[in-house]
Amino acid sequence: MADKKAIVIFGATGDLAQKMIYPSLYFLESEGHLPPDLMIAGFARTHADDQGFIAQTRKDVMDNAGTLFSEDVWSRLAARMHYCEGDVTVPKTYAPLVKLLEGVTVCVYYLSTSPNFFATIACQLKEAGLAHGGARIAVEKPIGRDLVSCREIESALDETFGDDRVYRIDHYLGKETVQNLIALRFANTLFEPLWNRASVDHVQITVAETIGVERRWSYYDSYGALRDIVQNHLLQLLCLIAMEPPSDLDPDSVRNEKVKVLRSLRPIGAGDVERQTVRGQYRKGVSEGVAVPGYTEETGGSASDTETFVALAAHIDNWRWSGVPFYLRTGKRLAARTTEVVVQFREVPHYIFPRSDMIANRLTIRLQPEEEISLQIMNKAPTLEAMRLKPLALDLNLSDAFKKQRRRIAYERLLTEALKGNSFLFVRRDEVEMAWKWIDDIIDGWKEKDMKPLPYSAGSWGPSSAFALTERNGHSWYE
Repeated sequence: MADKKAIVIFGATGDLAQKMIYPSLYFLESEGHLPPDLMIAGFARTHADDQGFIAQTRKDVMDNAGTLFSEDVWSRLAARMHYCEGDVTVPKTYAPLVKLLEGVTVCVYYLSTSPNFFATIACQLKEAGLAHGGARIAVEKPIGRDLVSCREIESALDETFGDDRVYRIDHYLGKETVQNLIALRFANTLFEPLWNRASVDHVQITVAETIGVERRWSYYDSYGALRDIVQNHLLQLLCLIAMEPPSDLDPDSVRNEKVKVLRSLRPIGAGDVERQTVRGQYRKGVSEGVAVPGYTEETGGSASDTETFVALAAHIDNWRWSGVPFYLRTGKRLAARTTEVVVQFREVPHYIFPRSDMIANRLTIRLQPEEEISLQIMNKAPTLEAMRLKPLALDLNLSDAFKKQRRRIAYERLLTEALKGNSFLFVRRDEVEMAWKWIDDIIDGWKEKDMKPLPYSAGSWGPSSAFALTERNGHSWYE
């Protein structure tokens, strides 16, 4: 007899669920990737019945799908959907969910909620008899706000489900270009021999947003850019760039190598934070041609020391990367929306061409707004002058290369793998804890040195100190 499957989305009326998870389920339904008997249950405090919830979700899916929206596909998805109104902290509100899941043998509980509720929901599921052997739990980043709270949450998840049934989500790992980092490095003989301190001068990783915190202010103000983005997205990208070749593509083989990178990260404590880190907070300015308020103005003028911008100079103390700085940068209300990794190679050891013509090779891996890979090389310019050089980019635009394929939402892959029970795209507990250990040292250093966020105008590239961070090593941010 086939297993009866279900996915339960806690926080089903929140932004993440409505803008990412349900649209992802819609596209999976449209391509026939959902199990035929899969039930989709939403759980939230919002007062609604099945039909009201489905009607609201339809609007968000339509907005996301655009011209790809089909009433036939939506009808098939809506037939799977149910809604349970409830407070995750109140045991009796789980009763309708227990009834709904009768006979379900394989279930994924997707926690699209604040991390503050992760442990509570896990315990309530156990008390309700819903944490059976066929149940898995998927939790969004960040898990906790420091190493201590992370371990408290992890202990509750482990006691309820066991570590092998906990799926820790960093949605960047579901992005096509992020997965392509592994293919780029380990499926091409061109790069791996050069992927070390002998050939690489430095690496830059940027996650920049033009939007402010807006409706997320209450959540964001208790976390800030370091906890919200650096601890997970940026460190995951750093690990994929810097890790040693895994023995195979087994989930633990890859994650073992990522953990080695995190263990090799040089701590940044009180003695280093003033030279190796920059904190910033946006003030009012002009973003994308529109006047926008500052961070504190978005909440009526309340003072806050939460950073909306972070830049770091990180070092990996191992044989491959010793002496190579990794510059990490993230912020809100910056000059452009982009997520990219720049691998800057060293200059040629001897110049036979005019030095003024020479620009060192650079590999740029862009995740957004477009997914593309670009390698800058030197080329002879088509002029009458002998051997005048100009940089030329060899571009691989994934949208152009695969025009007939829709650009997927990262959550489509994550949901598919969670339903299959494949942990390859998910983060292991020791990865999360090692990342928090490194982040906690920085936060403690900021407190000891009383480092307040420096102001920067919305629409800029952050505080001027961020430029000094790279320039003291003779480098500049690539923009």
